[in-house]
Amino acid sequence: MPTARSPWFRFAARRLAGLAATLATLVVVSFLIVQLIPGDPAVALAGSDATTAEIEQLRARLGLDLPLWQQFGGYVGGLLTGDLGTSFRYGVPVAQLVAARLPFTVTVSLVGILVVLVVAVPLGMAVGVLTRGGRRRWMDAGFGAATGLLDSLPGYVLATLLVILLGTGVGLLPALPPAYTSRAPAASFVLPVIALSVGPICTVARVVRRETAVVLGEDYIRTARGWRLPAATLYLRHMLPNLLTTTLTLSGLVLSGMLGGALVIESVFALPGLGTGIIQAILDRDYPVIQGMVVVIGSIAAVITVIVDVLLGIVDPRTLGGSHGSR
Repeated sequence: MPTARSPWFRFAARRLAGLAATLATLVVVSFLIVQLIPGDPAVALAGSDATTAEIEQLRARLGLDLPLWQQFGGYVGGLLTGDLGTSFRYGVPVAQLVAARLPFTVTVSLVGILVVLVVAVPLGMAVGVLTRGGRRRWMDAGFGAATGLLDSLPGYVLATLLVILLGTGVGLLPALPPAYTSRAPAASFVLPVIALSVGPICTVARVVRRETAVVLGEDYIRTARGWRLPAATLYLRHMLPNLLTTTLTLSGLVLSGMLGGALVIESVFALPGLGTGIIQAILDRDYPVIQGMVVVIGSIAAVITVIVDVLLGIVDPRTLGGSHGSR
């Protein structure tokens, strides 16, 4: 069991304090950000034929006539009891709307990060090995140019290109559904996952390629190569574990970014996830839905960061003291 002197105890204390600060900031920002949305929710809900008295009555029912600090107090109080509020537009608990949309966002993000790891790590290692010591400079230059170009494409641009080329078939038979359909749910995720993962694949592959070049210059790798170990043993048993720290750190950041990127990609492919939910809620000026979905997606990203830190602590105990960067 961790004691007060245990590095795990200090690590847990730091991470829990950081998580609490992140969640507190998220709650404040999610509350304040809806105040910047132009327009009055009561006017939008009441309709164009509503009288001033009806609009004021609706504002009072929604609590919008209260001072901002009282609204914030009620918002925080609800969150502390697990209540995300009630939708202005639909009159149902926000938690119910989140539960219906969250699986789509989580699925596209988790499958996306899995694709990133499966493709980027072997690709980066292979290029790093093949170009070690300045060999095959054409390959190194081509790899850098191709990954740089693909990485610079915004996700929504790539998503649009995929819809044109593979979804609509450019006049030919479409290969995949351009928008989500319940008749082919698995196929509906293919294009969103590709659009979401191409950029991170390039980012992670370039970092893994650079780290591979560094590890290949280490003495123990040169010694292992001198023993003429089989390539699988040399690269998978001796080199790959030393790449895990950087890869895990980067993967946590990438996954958090992919959760945010999924919100945009969902709109392009009409996936009924949190992204389309937030956009529709903004158009409806449905404050509780916007706040609830932003808090949920932000909390997931924060928890993922902590989980990655724990995994890093298991793989490389030096990170428990925050010294992983001082190799």
